[in-house]
Order: sequence, then C-alpha cells, then structure tokens
Amino acid sequence: MAHIVIMGAGIGGMPAAYELRELLPKEHQITVVSAVSYFQFVPSNPWVAVGWRQRDDIVLEIGPLLARKGIAFVPQAVTTIDAPGNTLTLADGQSLSYDYLVITTGPKLSFDEVPGAGPHGGHTHSVCSVDHAQAFWHDYEQFLKNPGPIVVGAMPMASCFGPAYEFAFIVDADLRKRKLRHKVPMTYVTSEPYIGHLGLGGVGDSKSMLESELRNHDIKWICNARTTKVEAGRLFTTEVDGLGNVYKEHEVPFKLAMMLPAFKGVDAVAAVPGLCNPRGFVLIDEFQRSKAYRNIFSAGVCVAIPPVETTPVPTGAPKTGYMIETMVSAIAHNIADELAGRPVTAQGTWNAICLADMGDTGAAFVALPQIPPRNVNWFKKGKWVHLAKIAFEKYFLSKMKSGNSEPVYEKYVLKALGIVRLTDR
Repeated sequence: MAHIVIMGAGIGGMPAAYELRELLPKEHQITVVSAVSYFQFVPSNPWVAVGWRQRDDIVLEIGPLLARKGIAFVPQAVTTIDAPGNTLTLADGQSLSYDYLVITTGPKLSFDEVPGAGPHGGHTHSVCSVDHAQAFWHDYEQFLKNPGPIVVGAMPMASCFGPAYEFAFIVDADLRKRKLRHKVPMTYVTSEPYIGHLGLGGVGDSKSMLESELRNHDIKWICNARTTKVEAGRLFTTEVDGLGNVYKEHEVPFKLAMMLPAFKGVDAVAAVPGLCNPRGFVLIDEFQRSKAYRNIFSAGVCVAIPPVETTPVPTGAPKTGYMIETMVSAIAHNIADELAGRPVTAQGTWNAICLADMGDTGAAFVALPQIPPRNVNWFKKGKWVHLAKIAFEKYFLSKMKSGNSEPVYEKYVLKALGIVRLTDR
C-alpha cells in the first residue's frame, strides 16, 4: 500500500485528489493537507471584491467533500518537508509520512518586495485570495460614499496579469452601474512592457485590443512600471524604456488600489535543498516530477516555468487553468502507472487558455503553445466570454462538490472555442 499526500487544496490540489482516487486501487491511501479548511474558486475573487459574489458563493468546506470519496483531510499548514525522509512536519507538531508527495500549494504572495504594498499593514489590496477580496469590498463600500482615484495593476515580477485587467474592467463596470464612474479617475500600472503582453509576449491582437478597451473606458496606463514603494494615497513607480533606462518617474495618487504582487514559492517548499529555483518554485521534468526527488511531483503556480522573454521590468509566465488541469492529470496517471509497475509517460502542457471577464463583456485568449512561435495564437472579445466565465464558475464548483475528476478545459472549453488539444511544448 502507498500513501500519497497532496499539499494544497485549491484548483490543482482538489482535482488531483479526486483523479488519484479514481485511478488508484482502494488499498492506496490519499491524504490532502491544507493550511485552510476550505476550497475557494480563485477566478471569482474579483467579483467578490465588488460585491457581485458573496464568500459563501465560491467557498466550499473541504473535509466533508473529501470524506465522501474516501480521502483523508488534515487542515494544517506544513512547516517542514524532510524530502530524504519522506516526512512532513505540520503546524501542530505532528509528522505525516508519505510514499509520494504532490505539491500544489499555489504561491506565496510576496508583498514585501515593494515597501508599503499589500493588505497586511500596507496600502494596496489584492484579489489573490477570498480574504483579500473581502477586504477590498469592505473598503470599497466606504469608498463609494466618497469616491476618488483608483489604481489597478501588477508589481515587478508579477506573473499573472489577467486578473489585473479583469479587475480594472470589473470595477469600471460596477462604477458605471452605480453612476459614479465620472468621479473616479483610473490608472492601470503594470510591469508588462506593453498593454496586452500578459506575461506571454502578447497573444493574437491582445495589445491593440486591450489598449482600445482601456481608452474606451477612460483608463490611463503606465507600462514598464517598476513600482518602488507605496505610501498612503500614493504609488511611486519608475517608468523605464526598452533598455531598462529611466524614462519617467511617476507619483500616482489613489484612494483605493489593487496591485497584484510578485509570486514566490511557499516557505516550506522553498526550503527543501535542491527542490526549487531561487524564487522557491519547484523544478520539474516533463512528467511533473521533481528533478531532485523522484517521489515528489508538483503542478500549478508553484512549479518553475521560465519567462517567455526578457522584459525591461521583470515579469513571470502565467500558469493558466488549462495548464494546471493537464499537469494534475499527468501526475495522477504517472503515479498510478508507477504503482502498477508501468513506466511513466503522461505529460502536462504549457498551453495557455484563459477566459477573462470584463464586467459586462469579456476576452478569451488561446496560446498553443504558451512560448512563441505558436500553432494557435488567438484572442477574441465578446459578451459570450462574460457568460462563459459565469458558466465555468458554476460548473467547476459543481465538479468540486460532486468529486468529479472530469477535465473541464479538455471536454468543454476547448470544444466551445473550436480548438483541438495540442500538448506540444
């Protein structure tokens, strides 16, 4: 009998647990370990931040869901990983041994890289967690009584730019519905070299389309922005040119700000010798297996993927939902094959597919593969994307409630977009 432990219970960890339970004989034990007791559907956090969703709409208690599938659950943070000894130490001091470890923790939010940033003692908000989204909503309710400037964007070394664009347009749409938009100057501040770069070197016509959308919504922007510090009501950022030389210094006023932070690996994972790159992301081979420890696998935002290209202000490459789905499925099949004495062959994909809500419309992009040159390079806008994002939310939450391991992107999203699956990196 083997014991498979999954660290993290998010969009990667929960599907990993379900798929492993489906593939493995019952004698093999599966345990999920998570620092929090709930699953949150992170793509809906921007809606929570403006009151379009409540916390209970997108949060599910993990324990009962996993128990119904015969999967153990430990609601504890991991403080130490003894990789050679195949043991985890948990926050309450207990130890948990494993035969296989699957790391799907997501990132550490590195607010401390910019002084004054972050919702914990800083001056900016985030929508990276449901707690952060609720904190924005709390301040936003007060803001609506006496509006002022808003800043939205992404810090240096950020790698997930889609939610920043989403949030700018969602706030814009909400303010228009409230007849308050004319009282709120908006600025989009990003480390991307140009609008629509998205950490991907652009996708299709994303540059001109998103620039046009920002203009049409009266949102100013600053690109190549090396944000250096944040004070109460003021964001300081240095705009550089294509060579990284200082072009202009900006002091951007705000009454409310949401700036996505840089990501790093969580402390317990980053501390394991030989497991990660310098920023704490897990180094994996083509089978999602650690390059240093053959019984450790990893998927999602916590894996190391090199930037698509060098940019004047450092940016990272995003890990989208489709990419995470294929990584998780590859891990489940590879562990099942290895336990059955078969060679591992399953590989995830670095293809990027995203449905981005824009309040009352939306934008969908497909980059197959993620790193140019591409077989598919596609970017489209329309109200159908907004509706598709709502349908995706409802389906994914239903999937988590039922314990279904069916691949969402593979079966529905790609077909809806009229695109066949391409797994070539």
